[in-house]
Amino acid sequence: MATTITVKNIPENLYRKLKMIAKRHRRSLNSEIIALLEARLATRRRSADEIIAAARALRERTRDIHLTDEDIERAIKEGQR
Repeated sequence: MATTITVKNIPENLYRKLKMIAKRHRRSLNSEIIALLEARLATRRRSADEIIAAARALRERTRDIHLTDEDIERAIKEGQR
């Protein structure tokens, strides 16, 4: 059964970060908050082998991505808006 909660007095910088992360994941703000809560509450310790496997998979997926210092600076500036 789903229920509704209200969160009040969210600091502006936290709200902006939530909005940015939601946009990056192509989710609504509500969906992003639910995903974050689920991830945090369902956390379990991963073994070293699992962490290494995840790192290798990420490296494989991003092998052809090459960022310059300019790309990184631009992304930082866009994230500060």
